[in-house]
Amino acid sequence: MQDIIRVCDIEKYYGNGSRVTKAVDRVSFTVEKGEFIGVMGASGSGKTTLLNMLSTIDTVTSGHIYYGNVDITELSEDQLSDFRRKNLGFVFQDYNLLDTLTMEENIMLAMTMRRKDREEIKERCEELLSLLGITEIRDQFPYQVSGGQKQRCACARAMVNHPQLLLADEPTGALDSRSAQILLQTFTDMNRKMGATIFMVTHDAFSASYCGRILFLKDGKIFHELVRGERKRRDFLNEILDVLSLTGGELSDEK
Repeated sequence: MQDIIRVCDIEKYYGNGSRVTKAVDRVSFTVEKGEFIGVMGASGSGKTTLLNMLSTIDTVTSGHIYYGNVDITELSEDQLSDFRRKNLGFVFQDYNLLDTLTMEENIMLAMTMRRKDREEIKERCEELLSLLGITEIRDQFPYQVSGGQKQRCACARAMVNHPQLLLADEPTGALDSRSAQILLQTFTDMNRKMGATIFMVTHDAFSASYCGRILFLKDGKIFHELVRGERKRRDFLNEILDVLSLTGGELSDEK
């Protein structure tokens, strides 16, 4: 498989003088095209900082991050903004949908901003509405639908421009158990049927058990790695819980 991302010996420091905190400590790994990878760790382990650097929201203190042959640590602010718009999709815990637009319009907006052809926009939107099971709410506004439906709309919006990488930051955090399961199955379908490459930060073992590979962070370093392989999800979940008991992560499998 093709590596689309190479993270090479990155570090991130905050503060200055005697009050310096090392949030990420010489982390290296690769993400392959079509991979569904999760990152776990206790609060303060560096997982959100890592996602922010991969998403170009934050910058590295040292080291390099490559998307293909592009070293994003060498890009200017304008170049980063352009790269982010063209190559990355985002799913946040709080949805980030526009309340004045319908669900369909929220999805279409991302393509409209890229000045895509009207027919192409319509066709792509139809495809995603169907795949994510939200065709029946296309004309409703965010305040009229459930949290799970809003999050699936956010997934459609994130995927509409065929991003190299979909970044998800605690995507099930605001959802009830049933909605969380539906969303995680949606991620699985996007990964398998659309070839989406997904990088998900989560504290929740149940959510992580849907991933194909998990990196565990502790004190800003990769402490352990698990690969699901052919194991059943329940067996993988038990392995995750075993590792979390060593990292100080939250033992949540209640969904």
